[in-house]
Amino acid sequence: MLDATQRHQYLIEQLNGCAQGDRQAFERLYRVSSAHLYAQLLRIVRDEGAAQDCLQHVFIRIWHAADQYDATRAKPMTWLSTLARNIGIDWLRRQKPQDTTTDEPLLATLLGTDDPEDDSISHQQNDKLNDCLDTLSRHQRQLMEMAYFQGMTHSELANSLSQPLGSVKSWIRRGLERLKTCLTNGI
Repeated sequence: MLDATQRHQYLIEQLNGCAQGDRQAFERLYRVSSAHLYAQLLRIVRDEGAAQDCLQHVFIRIWHAADQYDATRAKPMTWLSTLARNIGIDWLRRQKPQDTTTDEPLLATLLGTDDPEDDSISHQQNDKLNDCLDTLSRHQRQLMEMAYFQGMTHSELANSLSQPLGSVKSWIRRGLERLKTCLTNGI
């Protein structure tokens, strides 16, 4: 069993091997990281088949983009998790035209009544929430999605993004304040 420092170095070595086209390094990387990445994808897409498909896309992207990994900019697991998160979120966005609410619990709570008048009001609230989410910076929206749509804790976010816990809490608080202001006062 590797300690955190050894695991970190091991992942860097495997990513470097992938960048050089080493298939054994790719296989070793898959063995040590796929369970974590699959669990992350499953939290995002909430469907086993979709999570498996997304995981395959993650490793295809790793194979083609491993040479872009820079150990001075991010921890290897952070880089891998970011790839997985982005692929999972992309999958969710592609599903939106078919079903706009199943992947977003905040929006789902606004929908689902049997009364046409209530449905009309809910639809307006849904549109307003989407408009307000669009006012957030890409970074803030990403944090909000990770925290509220993926259910990540502040600590998990801080670790995933390699940022101080206090900063993550502040960013989320400011994002929530901005959403609240937008929802109560309009855009």
